[in-house]
Amino acid sequence: MPYAGTEPDVVIGGPREVNAVAHAAGVTVAAVADARTPGELVALRDGGETTLTSFGRDLDVLPIEELNGTAPDGYPVHGWIVRPAGEGPHPVLLMIHGGPFTQYGWHVFDEAQVYASAGYAVVMGNPRGSSGYGQAHGRHIIGDVGRLSAIDLLALLDAALATGGLDASRTGVLGGSHGGFMTTWLAAHHGERFKAAISERALNAIDSFHGSSDIGWSFTRDLYGEDPARWVEQSPLTHADKIEIPFLIIHSEHDWRCPVEQAQRLFVKLRLRGVETELLLFPGEGHELSRSGLPSHRAARFEAVLDWWGRHL
Repeated sequence: MPYAGTEPDVVIGGPREVNAVAHAAGVTVAAVADARTPGELVALRDGGETTLTSFGRDLDVLPIEELNGTAPDGYPVHGWIVRPAGEGPHPVLLMIHGGPFTQYGWHVFDEAQVYASAGYAVVMGNPRGSSGYGQAHGRHIIGDVGRLSAIDLLALLDAALATGGLDASRTGVLGGSHGGFMTTWLAAHHGERFKAAISERALNAIDSFHGSSDIGWSFTRDLYGEDPARWVEQSPLTHADKIEIPFLIIHSEHDWRCPVEQAQRLFVKLRLRGVETELLLFPGEGHELSRSGLPSHRAARFEAVLDWWGRHL
């Protein structure tokens, strides 16, 4: 049957995530993830289901807790919490995905598991602008990205804090790409909510991104609007003079999606103002460092992130 994109779940036997499907000779094979595995191959035939792989069999993962919040205009905001073991109260990380037209889902996410295993409750969700909830949901933020995204993200954070066991006085914010854009935006406009921030591979200045990114020539106008005068107001760099919280910037030398000047300009602006700021720059890596970079670089990145939160939360 066709789907309009507004159905709450399209699943195989529960809250699961289907990432790819192939069909031949009467057999359908799908890559299926859930709260216990980052993905397994599943064969579907004659109404039955057979799991073909066991990549997640030996993983010791923390559970994913579904979370539902409500924005001030009454709109539902959907997400998850991955909690550390123990009663808490735990320090909190608001983790923001990239895109923005992508989504978190029902699968084991290495970053959430690493941070929760280190003692931090990880809040992550799909505010308006994300994919998976229909066109109106995805298009809502066009032309006013930072302000409108922040409304839903803070509503999700408030919903998480209301569940108990979390320490609102020790909250950090982090994200990569668009998530880094929103990290800078939140630190500037809602810095009182956070003790520290980590922005990775971020777009910070829309004007230079437009002329230097490998997708800037089209992406910029599609998301931020046709009027370059509005790009200035929507750029997190414009508002960086309001940032007072400690700020870690992580970037890669060969990032063609968000070129390294996006990190350098923010770093210089914060340092000249005396904000506690560090820049971690990875040689030879691109925009996909956290997903497909050298294992040594990925491990070093996790160590730097945990060191930063250890110092500030």
